[in-house]
Formats: sequence, C-alpha cells, structure tokens
Amino acid sequence: MTSPEPAAEPRRRTRAPQGSSSLAEIAEIADVSEATVSRVLNRKYGVSAATRQVVEDALRKVGYERPVADELVLLLTPNLNNPIFARQAERIENVLNPYGLKTVICPVYPGTVQERDYVTALMNSGVAAIIFLSASNTIRNADHRVVQLIASRGIPYLSINGGFPESDAPVVSTDDWRAAEIAVAHLHDLGHRRIGLLAGPVGNTPADRRVEGFVQALQNRDIDAEDVVVRGHFNFEGGFQAASALISQGMTALVASSDEMALGAYRAIDRAGLTVPGDISVIGYDDSPLLDYTSPPLTTVRQPIERIAEHIGRLTTSLIAGREVNDPEVLIEPEIRLRSSTGPVRAG
Repeated sequence: MTSPEPAAEPRRRTRAPQGSSSLAEIAEIADVSEATVSRVLNRKYGVSAATRQVVEDALRKVGYERPVADELVLLLTPNLNNPIFARQAERIENVLNPYGLKTVICPVYPGTVQERDYVTALMNSGVAAIIFLSASNTIRNADHRVVQLIASRGIPYLSINGGFPESDAPVVSTDDWRAAEIAVAHLHDLGHRRIGLLAGPVGNTPADRRVEGFVQALQNRDIDAEDVVVRGHFNFEGGFQAASALISQGMTALVASSDEMALGAYRAIDRAGLTVPGDISVIGYDDSPLLDYTSPPLTTVRQPIERIAEHIGRLTTSLIAGREVNDPEVLIEPEIRLRSSTGPVRAG
C-alpha cells in the first residue's frame, strides 16, 4: 500500500488588476481608497456590501475578470430534497457571491465514489475551495480519501456539522448537545418524564452528539435514560419506525432528530389511536419551511443557518486569500420555535 501524498502548503494568492489598470486608477473610478480596492480584490472583510459592489463595478469597467479557478466554490451536500440543505446552500451562495465567488452545488450520497468523482472533476477544472455540508464529514467511519486528495492539491476546504477526524480544517456546526438540552428542558417544564429520542444512524456525528446531549439532559434531571433512544434514518420512515417502538413503551413526549422524523412520528401516533399533543408531545429539529401548516404546527429546534453561512463566508474567503485560520470548531447556538405540537403531560 502506498502512502498518500503529503499535503501541499495552502496556496497563497496575490491579486492585482489585469492589464494596464493600476490600483490607483480603480480607486479613482470607484471613488474609494487603494486599500479598499485591495481588500475587495483579496476578498477581505471590513468592506460594506455597497462599497464592495462599487469596486466590483469599477473592476468590470476596466475589463478585469477574475480567473475562473479563483471563482468556483464546490458545495457538497447529501441532497436538495430536504429543505434544510437547500436553504443552507442558498444562504452560503448569497454570502459568497459579493466576493466574486460562484457556488457549484453538488448533491451526493456522503462517502461514496460519486462524492470523489465530483471533487476530482471540478479540481481538474479549477476550484478555489470546497465546502462539505453534512456530507462525508458527518460519517465517522467513511472512506475519507477524498480529503487526502484535496489536501494533496493544496485546495482549501472546510465543513459544516462535523469535521474530519484526521484533519484540522475549519468546522462550523450547530451545537447539537445544546439542541438536545433545549428540547428536553421544554418538555420537562411541561411535566413530561417519559421522553424518547428518535435519533439518526450510529456513526453520524450530529446524531451521536444529539444522543449524548439528550442522555445527559435526562440524567441532569434524574430521569431514567435507559432504552429511551431508538436509531433510524433522518427521514419519514425512520421517524415512523422509531416512534412506533417508543410509543409502545409509554412515552409521553418524543424528540426527533429531524423534522421529517417528527412527521413520521405524527403518523405513528395517529395509527396508535393517539393525538398530538393531547397524548404525546413531539419536537422536531431543523425548522423546515411550512411547519406552520402541518397538523398540528410542529414545535422544532431551529438550526441557525444564517449565522452558519456568515461564519462559512468569513472562513472561506480567508482560506482562499491564503490567510491563516486557527479557529477551533465553531458551535452555533440553536433556538426552539414553539408551535402547537407540545403541551402539558396528560393527567394519569
């Protein structure tokens, strides 16, 4: 077996206007300082959106075009059927676009040959950075050779909702431990003591973190945490099966690891001849669109996708410009969105 190639040093880029135009000429056209032009060219923060747009317009006026290889950011995501991934991808694109970066969204099944094929094809076409959005970075036992490949080419990369264990690349995640605590605290305040968790698959980083947070939250309240977690896929069917198992154990409240799982729990509760929240309260996770229109409207723990996108934008532009990034994993605080699927525990 051959050893992987050593990781190349991060690419250090310097940018100057092409052709005969100088920084001074661009600054004069845009009516800004040369330092501001330089910050825009190097995608640095500290420039307002309006000023950045004026400078970009001036650059286009003199015929400056960024190299394609300096524009493309590859965004790997499990799928776009789940609204949370589509919304997160859209927010990231909106944050990166003012910096002259174009996002290429690639729906892949994490940790597969398809993911490596996307990366290989676009690396050969020229790509400035790669973002793993809940892709193979969330699977602890996946084949992570794709990361070795990226590092060997000196392409900066970062991830969302879990990092690669063999890498110190930047990570921005929702605080899943805190998410579980928030959900349990709300149900506990409503009088629930038989609380079950519809968890994601074993080995999935966000799923495992939510299980850890959930068990700890129960133990902190002297509630028995034995046999109250059922694992399944993050979809409707996974939620239905997990909820069916927990309903038979007499749970009065269920915490789901995704909104789709929560809606699967709705179906299981209905088939058991019970109601939400009269008999069983349900909390989802993500805050997908249209939850106000479910029956009943679903209480959920919301992933703060806007703040995640802001951090990703700052880190991505820094990495592309060759600036050193020493941030540990950034954990973003989630929040609960109260609707009508939770209520006081039923007497008796």
